Amino acid sequence: MARKQTFFCQECGHSSPRWLGKCPACAAWNTFIEETVDSKSCAGYTHLERVAPQPITEVAPLSEKRFSLGIPEFNRVMGGGVVPGSLILVGGDPGIGKSTILLQVAAKAAADLGIILYVSGEESMSQVRLRAERLGILEQNVFLVSETEIAVIEKHIRELSPKLVIIDSIQTMFCPEVSSAPGSVTQVRDCTARLMKLAKNSATSVVVVGHVTKEGMLAGPRVLEHMVDVVLYLEGQRHQGFRLLRGVKNRYGSTNEVGVFEMSNSGLAEVLNPSALFMMAHPGGEVPGAVVVPTMEGTRPLLVEIQALVCSTSLGVPRRMTTGVDHNRAALIMAVLEKRAGMHMGSNDAYVNVVGGVKIDEPAVDLGIAVSLASSFKDRPVESGLVVMGEIGLTGEIRSITGVDRRVSEAKQLGFTQCLVPSPDANLARIKGIKVEGVRTVADAIDSALKV
Repeated sequence: MARKQTFFCQECGHSSPRWLGKCPACAAWNTFIEETVDSKSCAGYTHLERVAPQPITEVAPLSEKRFSLGIPEFNRVMGGGVVPGSLILVGGDPGIGKSTILLQVAAKAAADLGIILYVSGEESMSQVRLRAERLGILEQNVFLVSETEIAVIEKHIRELSPKLVIIDSIQTMFCPEVSSAPGSVTQVRDCTARLMKLAKNSATSVVVVGHVTKEGMLAGPRVLEHMVDVVLYLEGQRHQGFRLLRGVKNRYGSTNEVGVFEMSNSGLAEVLNPSALFMMAHPGGEVPGAVVVPTMEGTRPLLVEIQALVCSTSLGVPRRMTTGVDHNRAALIMAVLEKRAGMHMGSNDAYVNVVGGVKIDEPAVDLGIAVSLASSFKDRPVESGLVVMGEIGLTGEIRSITGVDRRVSEAKQLGFTQCLVPSPDANLARIKGIKVEGVRTVADAIDSALKV
């Protein structure tokens, strides 16, 4: 068997016959590592069963529908359940709860689906059982095996014919035909390719766990995300109890959905009403700089609290720090406030934070950021029982957003009595029991929110 030395970029998987300081594909520095590549590697086994081309109208549809995993929040992010034969990648920071939630998924699904195979490459079977006992989820149909060789795992899958296989984690698996170390670009790519072939040919769904680097990206080559059908991220901060399961790729459903969980002694518990949980400690119009914003996570409206602090600086250059919102977006909104609302914050430090560790990236929260900054700058609290929403343009106008009626309905259910919305959307959100006011400019919105 012929072998050759090849250098691979650990960020994107780009190969080169010699070492390079900068990757020409992803522009990362000092990421090339030398690996030994066999002429016959596991990648040669990635072909699916060969069939002749057919008209799309004659292709047989899937004989099985999606199956539930027993956890509604997980099913929501998956688009309603798991498609048979799909390959799913779950990533997250170390200690965030990936193994915990997948063990819970295995136990819940086994009660309805039958045999579930849980493959652990990092823990022994006794350690996994100990965690299952602590969570109170011992299930007869959950089969455990501690194995890292992909060929042995394939043998177990053929013998058991499980409905679902969980691989924890893909970085510990290795192909015996590949001489490089487990976790390398070649090993991760080839092991994933074999699992993909197995899933597509046998209709067995496979969930693999992926490590996350300190930059928050999935470890290994970027091609890994392209090979799988679904990519999920488990997000949150280790010192906080909330965990968000977010889909960033889904070939069978939407990527806008999010599942909310809370870490407890019995594992990750579903949060059925996350808006109420995030609003438990809301000051309610008593403290300057705090405002509630309805944001949409897929089809679900979610009320979160945005806090801002504007204070004089002792440095030559004022500090601008954000948590949960885009830093550049907050800087843009501050520029609009200075130009269109006459708030000169050039000599002030500014801090913006989303309570609860939630990350928001939709433009509908622009008005909430602006009102919280103005409230702190003027040292005036926002009106009690008020929620705000709207996108801010560079000319200071408040632009239309989607899902206004659902956002206002969610605010009403939680006891809010007033709502500021973009003027063109005011007629769409007329709901009995809550006052809806349309605003055209950011200056008008601040005057209404602070009753200046």
